[in-house]
Amino acid sequence: MSWDRPFDQPVPLPSGGAARTLRDAANYIKEMPRSQRDKPEWRLVIQMLIDAAEDTVPMLFAKWAILYAVERLFNPVVKDPCGRRRKLMRYR
Repeated sequence: MSWDRPFDQPVPLPSGGAARTLRDAANYIKEMPRSQRDKPEWRLVIQMLIDAAEDTVPMLFAKWAILYAVERLFNPVVKDPCGRRRKLMRYR
């Protein structure tokens, strides 16, 4: 298992830095608050980083997971303010 594997291009992080290796990305995630780290998109990042370190998935998958999680951090999914589903209109 090698955490020093580099990404093909540095992955920009919200803190202003960039993750150049798997270790950089893992250290960034370790510094996050636990409530943030436990969100599904960051759990996916953690799993992809581990799999990339074990060389079971391409590094590109880990990079995509990080980019997806960062995008969700700044553009969360907008939910219905009432918290209920809309009923679909029936065809008449």
